[in-house]
Amino acid sequence: MQSAWFDSTVAWISAHPLAAGLVVFLIAFCDALAVVGILVPALPLLFAVGTLIGLGHLDGPYALMCAAAGAFLGDALSYWIGHRWGPAMRELWLFRRYPQLLNRGEMLFRRHGAMGIVIARFVGAVRPFVPAVAGMLHMPMKRYAPASLFAAITWAALFLAPGWIFGTSYDAVAAVADKLALVLLGLVTVLALVWALVLYTWRWFAAHADNLLARALIWTRAHPRLGRYTAALIDPRRPESASLLLLAACLFAVAWIWAGFSASLLLGGGPTLLDHDVHAAMFTLRNPLADRLMASLAAIGSGPVLGLSSAAAMAWLLWRRRWMAAAHWLAAIAFGLALTIGLDALVDMPRPPTAAAGFGFPSIAVTMTTVVFGFFAVLIARELPGRTRVWPYLLAGVATVLVGFARLYLGAHWLSDIIAGILLGVIWLLLIGIAYRRRSDRSLWMRPLAWSFYGTFALAALWFGPRLAQETLSRFAPPPPAVVIDDAQWQRDGLVDPRHFDLQARGDLTVLERRLHAAGWVTQPQVDWVAVLELMDDSRKAADQAVLPIALEGRPEHLLVRRAVPAPDDTIEILRVWPAPARLASSESLWVGRYERMHARERLGLMMLWQPERGPHTLPADLQSLAGTSAIGQRQVQVRITPPH
Repeated sequence: MQSAWFDSTVAWISAHPLAAGLVVFLIAFCDALAVVGILVPALPLLFAVGTLIGLGHLDGPYALMCAAAGAFLGDALSYWIGHRWGPAMRELWLFRRYPQLLNRGEMLFRRHGAMGIVIARFVGAVRPFVPAVAGMLHMPMKRYAPASLFAAITWAALFLAPGWIFGTSYDAVAAVADKLALVLLGLVTVLALVWALVLYTWRWFAAHADNLLARALIWTRAHPRLGRYTAALIDPRRPESASLLLLAACLFAVAWIWAGFSASLLLGGGPTLLDHDVHAAMFTLRNPLADRLMASLAAIGSGPVLGLSSAAAMAWLLWRRRWMAAAHWLAAIAFGLALTIGLDALVDMPRPPTAAAGFGFPSIAVTMTTVVFGFFAVLIARELPGRTRVWPYLLAGVATVLVGFARLYLGAHWLSDIIAGILLGVIWLLLIGIAYRRRSDRSLWMRPLAWSFYGTFALAALWFGPRLAQETLSRFAPPPPAVVIDDAQWQRDGLVDPRHFDLQARGDLTVLERRLHAAGWVTQPQVDWVAVLELMDDSRKAADQAVLPIALEGRPEHLLVRRAVPAPDDTIEILRVWPAPARLASSESLWVGRYERMHARERLGLMMLWQPERGPHTLPADLQSLAGTSAIGQRQVQVRITPPH
């Protein structure tokens, strides 16, 4: 939120509040127009507007009025266009090419009438077309206008509300483990994109399967030599022809993408600029709470979790004597693992600086997650009715994204490793899937098989994830600081950093901790997710609530001490101490600390959070007295107090 772009935007809004309302109006107006509305990303734009409202930079009722007016007038223009040109709209190139754009809107309107206008307001695919359909079918204005006005107002309020709430609670969000919210937002965004990609790809193929099958048959007849290799896949007498064609088309496309992607990496000699940028961005998002969450999610792709769930599915197949399915299941896992390990051994790609040994190109965990979940989807999808067949593929996409994102966050792989692992896994599962679908014509008792696989996976992930998290984190500790300063330089000037630290220390931190305890400070244990959930317990006193952690260059506080302030009773003092973003030439430990006064505030009626005071502050006398050298036996620490800024 503190970027230059954001600051300039806020400054412009402050200087031109009326013009900002016009921008909100235009966003809603364009979103409501037929055809144009498809291209306007109204949801993220209005979320941003709502955030500005919550932060106090834009008047809320004024923005709501502008958004509602824009939506209402945009719908009115679409209604007039439909009323003016009527059925002639269907002769336009766009609607002749994609007749479903109007057909879906017409179906919704005929089914629900005036209520369909309200419903369509919240359905992105048909929102710009239902008012045009209403005009085309000559719906009376006296019936259309009230429904449209109600839809515009409710749509504006609901689309602005998430950003409004987010902006209002931004301080609280920022307090929750520094950038945890950004990590979760990134994960949700990637999940949504993959979900949409899988869903709409499957639906497109399902809608065009017959046409594609007919074209493929014509091609095989025109090319008898090459066509004989594909004839078995597209035999119209086989009920599996459509799904086989889908798998074959995906295989062809993914193989080309994999070939081009791998060639560009190998010819380039290593990670791309994008790889380095994504790695750096992920590193800046490291924070203690997200670290443990991502380490647990990374365990989804570990051997114990995938192995146990695969063994459960294999046991069921063998028990039911489904030898063909069991053989292909074993081949998918065994040869997929061998292929990935072999490729990792052959390709020597530089590793990220945070990656431990055993993490290479492509990502074995991502590849095997793709293969295991993908082939299981191929195994059971045909047993599901209608559109529900896409659900196993969606679950496969979700599982793969969770593993890939978590390992990217931890710094185990480059983005290229993740993408290569996904592509390689998709290629192999498509090959084995085509082989299985060609040879198997028996149906499976799908429900117990699905329960055995997904149930075992869920239990194994819940068991191993938290238990492997600490081991995983220990393998991906941030690299040592690149900046090295001379001991004499630190003695003279201290660590010069644009971020202000109230104190700096070199030596044994336990000596400093004991001095703080003697002055009445209390060490707070490192906060975990249990402590975060306890923030929502309104029976706990504010003094018992934990102060949430903040990371410095990927490292959590090594020490966090606190003490209550006599008055007011909702205020505490804290001192955070981190490993310094530089290291001494003598290799002696270097630390930096920041002092804050914090107040207990209830946010969103859900949780109690400690939030820092704004503005300059003065160190209390007991902290200022720490300056100099202290010793306990052979251990000592030297403290420098940084002048106020």
